[in-house]
Amino acid sequence: MDLNQVSERLHVRTCNLSGSRFENVNMSGATFTDVNMSGWVVQDVNLSGLRLSNANLSGVTIEHVRLDGMAIDGVLVTDLLAAYAGRS
Repeated sequence: MDLNQVSERLHVRTCNLSGSRFENVNMSGATFTDVNMSGWVVQDVNLSGLRLSNANLSGVTIEHVRLDGMAIDGVLVTDLLAAYAGRS
């Protein structure tokens, strides 16, 4: 299915969308619940305000990102990285 220049809310349930591509898409306010995102590639995206909970982040690589204000379990990541850098 090819959707181009569509402005509509979708409610997608019990579907296999593996291999799908999303380009130049506004997904602000979208909710993902019980979704398998393993193997996703996410680049050039605005994730400000994103909230992850009960997520499996094993094997995740985060690089070349802006981290100011990002916290893990209430601890600022910039503080964690500064503390780690001070130990070397």
